[in-house]
Amino acid sequence: MNSANYAEQARAKKTADAHAIGIHDALISDLVERFYAAIRKDSLLGPIFSKHVTNWPVHLARMKDFWASVTLESGRFRGSPMAKHIAVGGLDEAHFKRWLQLWEETVETVVADDRASEVFRSAAKRIASSLLTGIQVHRGGLDAVLTTKEKQ
Repeated sequence: MNSANYAEQARAKKTADAHAIGIHDALISDLVERFYAAIRKDSLLGPIFSKHVTNWPVHLARMKDFWASVTLESGRFRGSPMAKHIAVGGLDEAHFKRWLQLWEETVETVVADDRASEVFRSAAKRIASSLLTGIQVHRGGLDAVLTTKEKQ
């Protein structure tokens, strides 16, 4: 088996495993719609999103593609989340903690299967950590990340 076949089989297995626990496009759509409705109402995150998102239907479609790529290996998402978040400016740990809190509350409301909930929660934690680390490195190099980790 060559690497392309192996990768294709691995993607197919991940998709099948996700479907088996109830992760599918309809669930992702509902989750994303409800999550961003909460974001838009949030006093900390709402103003940031209203400043940077000018076309909500397009943004929501991209986020659905993003989460389908993360959880279903759909490959539909194309983009650079790190560059987008760096460009926002001023994002810090408090923003990512609030984002995760709203995500987890929405997952709890929308996702029935505990295994599916864990897939969404653990992915969100990895994504938030990666984005925050990337922003910190962009602002102050590795020393900024090490200093932040030492404070924890």
